[in-house]
Amino acid sequence: MKSETLKKRLNKNRPMSTVTIRIPEDVIEDLKRIAPLLGFSGYQPLIRAYIGQGLREDLERLEGDNLSAFIESLKRRGVSEKIVNEALQDIT
Repeated sequence: MKSETLKKRLNKNRPMSTVTIRIPEDVIEDLKRIAPLLGFSGYQPLIRAYIGQGLREDLERLEGDNLSAFIESLKRRGVSEKIVNEALQDIT
């Protein structure tokens, strides 16, 4: 993923669209149960996180760009989003 695209993705205030998707009730109940255990405010943010994670993995695999994988690795190691954004600004 290109650094400019990645910067946009890290912006928490980017525009949102409403979509409708049919999901089995038992899956929704599981999402509602697990969301607070993973630190999410509800099941919808958890769904967005799952979609985003899968999307980033597929984009990485299909585009061959290691930058997003590197950033995710930094985040898993406790590097804050603020520091990641500052570093991205340094390289652009």
